[in-house]
Parts: sequence; C-alpha cells; structure tokens
Amino acid sequence: MTTPAASATPTRPLQGITVLALEHAVAAPFASRQLADLGARVIKIERPGAGDFARGYDSTVMGQSSFFVWCNRGKESLALDLKQPESMPVLHKLLERCDVFLQNLAPGAAARMGLDYDSLREQYPRLIVCAISGYGEGGPYSDKKAYDLLVQAASGLISVTGTPEEPARTGISIADISAGMYAYSGILSALLQRGHTGQGMRVEVSMLEALTEWMSYPLNFSRYGGTPPVRSGLTHPTIAPYGQYRAGDGKSVIFGLQNDREWADFCRAVLRRPDLVDDPRFATNVQRVQNRAELDAILQEGFVPLSREQLLQRLDEGGIANAPLAAPDDVWDHPQLQARQRWRDVATPQGTIQALLPPATLSGTEAAMGAVPALGEHTDAILKELGL
Repeated sequence: MTTPAASATPTRPLQGITVLALEHAVAAPFASRQLADLGARVIKIERPGAGDFARGYDSTVMGQSSFFVWCNRGKESLALDLKQPESMPVLHKLLERCDVFLQNLAPGAAARMGLDYDSLREQYPRLIVCAISGYGEGGPYSDKKAYDLLVQAASGLISVTGTPEEPARTGISIADISAGMYAYSGILSALLQRGHTGQGMRVEVSMLEALTEWMSYPLNFSRYGGTPPVRSGLTHPTIAPYGQYRAGDGKSVIFGLQNDREWADFCRAVLRRPDLVDDPRFATNVQRVQNRAELDAILQEGFVPLSREQLLQRLDEGGIANAPLAAPDDVWDHPQLQARQRWRDVATPQGTIQALLPPATLSGTEAAMGAVPALGEHTDAILKELGL
C-alpha cells in the first residue's frame, strides 16, 4: 500500500512505507509521527465518534488538544470500531498492504483480538509489529496499567526531581516520549533488518525500561556511590556554581562551570573579583560545593548592579556557558530557532499552527510536516482504496 509518488525517486527516507497505527495518548502517536515526518504513510485507526482520547485532553489550540496536534500531524484518520465484527476484515486488508503495525493498547488487548506478533507473523511474514506497553510482556507487572506519571514514579525519576523539601514530576510526558523514541528507532532498525532478511520482526518497548535507561546516571550513582543523588531544584548537586541566579532586575539566568580554569575566568570576567580565584574556600570545585551558601551569597551580591542582559553579556565574554530562564512563550521567539528557520506551518481542522521541524536535519530533504487529521477524515477514501 504505497502513495502515488512511491514509485518515483524517493524524496524522503520512508517514502513508500505504510504504517498502520492502532494508537492513543502520546507514546505510540509520537513514534508514528516521526515516521510520518520521514515520508511514511501513517493510517491511524480511531474509534468512531470519540477518536483517540488525547483529542480530549485539552482544547487550547484553536479548540483542539495541544497533545493531539503535536503527535498526529501527517497522518490519515480511519474511523473503525474494532468491536464490530465487520471491522476486522478491513483491518486485515490493511495489514496485507502495510509494512509496520504499531499499537499501544491496554495490556492483553492486542492478543485478545489476534493482533499480537505471534498471531500475525505467519499470515504477514514481512510485517514489523511494534507494541508499546507500560511494563512489557511477562513478569508480575505485565497486566498493570501504566500512565506517564506512574512510570516516572516507578523508574525513580520523581525521587531525584524537585527540591530537597518536595519531589516533583517532570513538566512533560517524559515516560511516553522516551518509549515513543525507542519505538521509532526500533522500527527503523527492523526495517533495515528486513532489507537483509526479507522478514518482519517484533519490536517491543516498555515505558518502564525506556525511562529506566534514561535514569542510568542516578541509578549508578546510588548503587555504587552509596547514596542517591540529592534533589537540588535548579542547583547542580555536585558542581558549584551551577544553577539559577537572579540579576539585579529580578530576572533569572542559568549558568555553570565545568572546571577550575573556568572558575578563574568567571572571577575575572563576570564577578570582576580576581581576589576570589585562589580563595581557599572556593579554589576547587570540591571546596566550592562545600561552601556553596557563602559562594552563592557573594555571587548574588555581585549581580545586584547588573540587568539580566548585562550578566549574560559578561558570561559570554568570560566563556561561561549560560542561558536565560525562558518561559514557553519566549521559546517561540528564540533567536537561534528563528535564525535557523526551524518553525513550519502545519494545517489542522481548525486552522494553521506552527510546529518545530524534527531535530534531526537530513541533507537534501525536509520533514513532511503534514496536516493534522480530523476524526475519520480519510475513512471513505481508504475504504474505497480497499475496494470496500
């Protein structure tokens, strides 16, 4: 099942690849959107009337869900009620023509419908079947429901995030995103392998394992160092100075040093206090961490006469890595994103929005950045294509 242009010279890496996605929420939709951006045809199956429940998460983007428009551009929406027996032949006609089948249904649901890898591989030997779940197949948690916040807790991420007084979740759906990215890379790997063997593969991704991989630093620190990393808010627990500081105008700047040479540059160019370079309280990073409270008091006093822009300028002049503490609205106008022309217009059922190009820039091609579909928008066309 290919797009009309698939027979011509491909303009994108996945042109000619068709993906059938039985997906909802964030993890699987985020993975399949990456494939769509690379030129794959992605057919998204949605429940008639309601659709992917992420459509109802909020209504902030022209009355549409901010989650949905982010994760579902470039897809075709097929409204199909899989609880009705007449829908399964439609699904199997699609599977006959697809390269990839991706699902993140509730635990056990795909197997009950005969849509797991073991059920599909004999009938569709070239099909790549990717399943995303909370905890993976097998083990005592295989049937346990998993949402992003719960996996943040189970993986230990929340325990190392926040302030010394209170742990905190991350501000984005990081468990979903990590699982989606591993599903995306796993599917690409399986497509490469199929090119060698001619055979499809199972790709299995669990949210717990994806996020636990990203937790390897604190896990190693805790097991082999004897104590878990300290929750330190916007301050680095083992480097000083490294974190949030306020300029005299009350605006925040984040900066950090990596070595004692940078400490000397910082004292001379930013604080303009060369006397502090060899101060025995601060001469090495270990001493600066031990005396962090005294150091921060000196820094804050030194920053009082400076606006944020003046402080940023001094940090740049001293070769000290830094960034202003940006709010989401600030990011839209980030001068680097604007200079590199990273924003593109994307059509939605309610009007045009802007979206960021995928971070991996491929020479000679650009991401498809297709439209966000209305619920069931492509149902008639797809059924007609199948001869139904």
